[in-house]
Order: sequence, then structure tokens, then C-alpha cells
Amino acid sequence: MKQQEDGAAKINSLLRLYRRTSLFYDFIDWPFEHFRYQHLRKKIWNGLSGRILDMGAGTGRNAPFYPADAQVVTADLSPEMLEHARHRIEALGRKPHIVVTDVLNLHFKDRDFDVCVSTFLFCVLPDELQASALKEIKRVLKPGGKVFLLEYVYSRNPWRRLWMKLMAPLVEGLFGARFDRRTREHMLEAGFKLMEERFVFSDVI
Repeated sequence: MKQQEDGAAKINSLLRLYRRTSLFYDFIDWPFEHFRYQHLRKKIWNGLSGRILDMGAGTGRNAPFYPADAQVVTADLSPEMLEHARHRIEALGRKPHIVVTDVLNLHFKDRDFDVCVSTFLFCVLPDELQASALKEIKRVLKPGGKVFLLEYVYSRNPWRRLWMKLMAPLVEGLFGARFDRRTREHMLEAGFKLMEERFVFSDVI
């Protein structure tokens, strides 16, 4: 019971954070999005098909890369962030399918999706909640369904790692994100089989 209460408190804390952050998120994130993330998003979405869950979709930055013939559900904890996603998807000429939902208690039936894509959600989610979140994602995937995660880790380069450590308090304060999450470990704990793991930007993403 206490674990559930602690989990709910942390989710509520993230909800409050992103209520504030939604006002300036795209502005602050623009340099990273423009120079770093866009081509990574394109790669991760390329070739996907079927019914896809974009979990932790935020302001809809993945939307330009949604496959034309796929049915994509854009989901996030924050209604304020998703309102930006709605406008972004509509501006692309697509009909948005927006769902406000907590990754710990997804509002979908069992075996509902072929694929789940999550970009920079698990660097925000506290470690103690990750296994439960991943088990919930596994619940809504069809047998043989796949998960694609894009996440930060600390660099092994000492100077780059030092810079990341200096920036870490600011990143956590603005976005709730950390570079030291143990997501790989939690995926195995949740029963996923790791098919591929590789760096797509330097040795940090």
C-alpha cells in the first residue's frame, strides 16, 4: 500500500512539473530537437506499422514521423502537454488520437498494440516505478509486440560525463529527467527480451 501511495505521489509530482513546463517546453527544447533529436525520431519510426502506442508523447514531437498507414495513439500523463501534441498533429493534416493516461495504469485493453515507442520517458520516470510501467506496457502489447526506447545515459568519456553531471540538476529541475536511470535492468526485470541495444548519438543516447 505504501509503495502504491509513494508511486502516486511521484506521478502527481511529475504531473505538476509538466503542467508548468508545458508553457515553455518546446521553446527550451528547440535546439536539441532541431540539431539532435529529429533524425533520431525519424530512424526509430521508420518501417513501423500496425497499431502503435506513442507513450510519453509530450508535445507530439514524434508526430511528423508517424507512418502514414499506421494507427497511432498519442498518450501522455499531462493533458497540457498533449494539447500541444493535438495542435501539432492537426497541423500535419492528421486526425489525432489523444489519450491522457498514466503509464502505471494504461487505459487500454490487454494485447491492444503491435508496437510501443517511447522517446525520453524513462529518463523521467523514477527507477522504482519503471518495472511496473514496463510490465503495464507489456500487458497492452500483442504477443511478439516490440518496444522501441530512446533514452539518455551518462557518457563514459570523463569530460562529457563531468559536463552532464554539472547540467544534471538543471535538467532534472526543468524536465524531471536524469541520466542515471537503470532502464535496461528494469526491462529485463519486466520480462522483455533485449533484441538490440546501440548508441545513436555519441555515447549518451
